Amino acid sequence: MFYTCGPNEAMVVSGFCRSPPLMIAGGRVFIIPCVQQIQRISLNTLTLNVKSDKVYTRHGVPISVTGIAQMKIQGQNKQMLAAACQMFMGKSEAEIAQIALETLEGHQRAIIAHLTVEVRTHAMQEKISAQYKNEIDMAKAQRDYELKKAAYDIEVNTKRAESEMAYQLQVAKTKQCIESEKMQVQVVERAQQIMLQEQEITRKEKELEAKVKKPAEAERYRLEKLAEAERLKLIMEAEAEAESIRVKGEAEAFAVEAKGRAEAEQMVKKAEAFKEYKEGAMVDMLLEKLPLMAEEISRPLCEAKKVTMVSSGGGDVGVAKLSGEVLDIMTQLPEALEKMTGVNISQVTHSGTRHKIHHKNPGLIKSFLK
Repeated sequence: MFYTCGPNEAMVVSGFCRSPPLMIAGGRVFIIPCVQQIQRISLNTLTLNVKSDKVYTRHGVPISVTGIAQMKIQGQNKQMLAAACQMFMGKSEAEIAQIALETLEGHQRAIIAHLTVEVRTHAMQEKISAQYKNEIDMAKAQRDYELKKAAYDIEVNTKRAESEMAYQLQVAKTKQCIESEKMQVQVVERAQQIMLQEQEITRKEKELEAKVKKPAEAERYRLEKLAEAERLKLIMEAEAEAESIRVKGEAEAFAVEAKGRAEAEQMVKKAEAFKEYKEGAMVDMLLEKLPLMAEEISRPLCEAKKVTMVSSGGGDVGVAKLSGEVLDIMTQLPEALEKMTGVNISQVTHSGTRHKIHHKNPGLIKSFLK
């Protein structure tokens, strides 16, 4: 730690590595705290009023003398400064002045006691010479003080300016370091946030994989297996159905073929019957189908919900009229059939053709009628 003092005081540093103590008049010194000690002593000029009342001379003449003395410790004189430190260190200016005053009063009384008239005259001359010399020394000391004070002020102001600039520079450096540390802290915080976000993303991905992807994959696998089983089932069902259709088709084809062969045989037999019996077979077939024809002719009447009949009074009325209409239509069929086929049913019936047919080849006619 640095300590400074003006040109009107001196510092004495003692303690570690300071043997003998270091004496500095008007300057600065670096002190190590706790192991070194600093003390100060004033170098100001002290003006003393030395009074001696009724002091008897050698010839018994009482004299009262008042003297003015100025005392100053010369800081440049190391021996005087060391002696002053030994005698006055730790004392205030008032205490130093009191000690010097008492010492000067004692010397003044001793001098007055040995004075004669000649000595007194010589003493007055010496006093005046000493006064002049003291004034000259005081002027020199004042001049040295002013010069040192000016140099000290310049040095103090320079050091103060340097200290202020150094302080401002240190403040700027400190702010820069603080900002740098803040930025570093922000970078570290941002890195930690990024790391936490990455960990959170990883956790969410694992959670998603555990809760969604794995079940989804299991479900997909299950659905794939079900789809594969369904596909195999459909394939097997399709193959079975195809086989069934093939067998059924073969059966139906065989049935159709058999039916076709039977129908063909029947048609052959019918043709043979037609060829052999001609009009008799045709008449027999028509007689077989007459009830169906009558049913078809009367179907419109059966499906009618309401029938309104108008009569002029010259014929049947009611159900007899309707049945008569059906019978009239049926009696017109032989005539129409004769026009279409050239076969007269009445003549064939009367001539006994049907009896001859049944008598000659009844199996053929039965097959024909089927």
